[in-house]
Amino acid sequence: MSGTLNKVMLIGHTGDDVKMIHFEGGNCIGRFPLATNEVYTNKTSGEKVTNTEWHNIVVRNKAAEICERYLKKGDKVYIEGRLKTRKWTDDQGNERYSTEIQCTDFTFLTPKSESENYNQKTSPQPETSTESKPTQAQPQQGQDEKQDEDDLPF
Repeated sequence: MSGTLNKVMLIGHTGDDVKMIHFEGGNCIGRFPLATNEVYTNKTSGEKVTNTEWHNIVVRNKAAEICERYLKKGDKVYIEGRLKTRKWTDDQGNERYSTEIQCTDFTFLTPKSESENYNQKTSPQPETSTESKPTQAQPQQGQDEKQDEDDLPF
């Protein structure tokens, strides 16, 4: 073991649809923003405060195509990956940096029926107590595709 670890696990809502970039040779990448929220109560005012952190997610090849097909703006998703900082020079010659999450594994957490209702711009149907909704719209994609629901990280 090298003694270092670069691992990120996030659960959040997508801020936009997946934007795809296709390359010669059939490879592609998908990019989308992911929002995570922190909610706490201000001790002095007693007011609830919500802080939103935005993350740039990058998915590659077949996983990117799956995300493009099934993930829509507002969907809840579990992302696992590693941090990657890119450096480039902008039009004015300034060095710029951006930190991204290179996604290695993901699980869709928004039930398919909710996602379809949101995308059709209709209000979600009320849940009935006799019907249980699925917690996963699509099986996981990544290194361990046979992972059971019991192995979820939460």
